[in-house]
Amino acid sequence: MSDLQECLLQLAAEGNPKFTRALHPGIENILGLRVPDVRNLARRVAASSDWERQLAELEHTYMEERMLHGMVLGYVKSLPLEERLEHLRAFIPLINSWSVCDTVCSTQTFARRHPEEVWRFLTPYFTAPDEYAVRFAVVMTLCHFVGEARLDEIFARFDAICHEGYYVKMAVAWAVSVCFVKYPVPTERYLAANRLDDFTQNKAIQKIRESFRVTPADKLRLLAYRRG
Repeated sequence: MSDLQECLLQLAAEGNPKFTRALHPGIENILGLRVPDVRNLARRVAASSDWERQLAELEHTYMEERMLHGMVLGYVKSLPLEERLEHLRAFIPLINSWSVCDTVCSTQTFARRHPEEVWRFLTPYFTAPDEYAVRFAVVMTLCHFVGEARLDEIFARFDAICHEGYYVKMAVAWAVSVCFVKYPVPTERYLAANRLDDFTQNKAIQKIRESFRVTPADKLRLLAYRRG
């Protein structure tokens, strides 16, 4: 057992495995840790001089080990961009749940300092065969790349996705809703003419209509774009 796995097992005493497992159907070996506890541990590891050794010793038995691994890659400082991207490239196949994907994506704030390089890095993942690799690209987009100048390219990437995975479709719907909240006019044009499947289109509209930052008039008008 690695030192980090032992730390996670100790934190498990304060977790809620039954609740966490209910949110992750089909995922095995869940400790049910509180995400803030995993974040705090990840920050401590990232600040240590031997973080690479500690990550190399992870067995990835538990979902939270994978979450910790990805978070450390976001929190570690003074890491050259190419080395960070290589670490991420090796990490992405380890993603095995939506929560690992989403919590890890939110920590990769370095992407905002290197938008063009990271966007190029993400581009192949939009059409990857693995469900969570595609979700990683989409969630990284909604976390760090939604801007008016890039909207057309973002929508083109979403249209090119052909993966049938549920967690891909839900990520795209979430991302489109984020785009609408920030840039309603161009995103409505996209909702009026796109190549999204009906499920994703309707989920996007549902998520937009659930937002408190969208006006009642907009919510009503968007019903016209529902399909089926």
